[in-house]
Amino acid sequence: MNFDFTAEAPKLMMLLYGVIAFAAVVGLLLLVLDVLPARKDRWIALGLLAPAGLLLLVGLIVPAIRTVVLAFMNADSSEFVGLENFRWMFTDKNSGMLPDFGADPVQYGVLLSTLLWVLFVPSVSTAVGLVYAVLVDRARFESFAKSLIFMPMAISFVGAGIIWKFVYEYRQEGAEQIGLLNQFVVALGGTPQQWLLDGPWNTLFLIVVLVWIQAGFAMVVLSAAIKAIPADIVEAAHIDGVTPWQMFWRVTIPSIRPALVVVLVTISIGTLKVFDIVRTMTGGQFGTSVVANEMYTYSFRADEKGKGAALAVLLFLFVIPIVIYQIRLMRRRRLEGAR
Repeated sequence: MNFDFTAEAPKLMMLLYGVIAFAAVVGLLLLVLDVLPARKDRWIALGLLAPAGLLLLVGLIVPAIRTVVLAFMNADSSEFVGLENFRWMFTDKNSGMLPDFGADPVQYGVLLSTLLWVLFVPSVSTAVGLVYAVLVDRARFESFAKSLIFMPMAISFVGAGIIWKFVYEYRQEGAEQIGLLNQFVVALGGTPQQWLLDGPWNTLFLIVVLVWIQAGFAMVVLSAAIKAIPADIVEAAHIDGVTPWQMFWRVTIPSIRPALVVVLVTISIGTLKVFDIVRTMTGGQFGTSVVANEMYTYSFRADEKGKGAALAVLLFLFVIPIVIYQIRLMRRRRLEGAR
């Protein structure tokens, strides 16, 4: 693909001006802090936080406010339409949120697909990571075993989607199968399947990809929590004659419950925003679309900025309860620690 520097010169200059302005602000702040008396801690803290605050304001807060405003506008943002875009999401069967499944118009296709992601990915990823962390804890090749399950974390979602698209690749019966899964099916005497076409199983096959990625994150956090369990508690349990099963449920799980909650909440927030895997593997077709994919489709492909912004606001509303729960949990733990 050819890149026309002449056509993109104005954008590149704007980027350059932004970098220069930011560097100038940071340099000025460092200079001011260097000449301020050491006792003025508040000014020093304000100066150190100012660049990050500026970036948050320009890159996060202002776009968020603009997105909320656009959610109440029409397609080209020229007219205020109130709650029309939100009404459209839940009443129009052609909106993508309510696909036409026949006589039953109550099946929320995109919302149902998103719900499946949120239910399965955090729970399965955490369960796999926890079991793996317990099994390899203090094993002979613990570091090597952990690196195997953690390696997918180093792969981007797009890269993982491409890899697994080859795993699910389909060729007609009788042809040589290049997809790993169909190769196994044919080797066992079965018929090759189009895994990414038939719903709702195709959504579950996509979910496997994110579980494959997030299980490594869950394993690392939970493994650290398991190693932080006080040795005297473990020794006391062994003296009492607990079985490995009892050790797991009565000692390990209660001791690492805060870490479990953190892992579940973190993966849940990431899952709600899943886009790359769906876009790379199916493009949101065959009943696999999620809210983030619909947001992209309406904002940038269908040129419906109002509807795309409304979907972004809906996604934000889904995330808020999870974030509030995590904040309340962290505050409760802080208060308990202070006591």
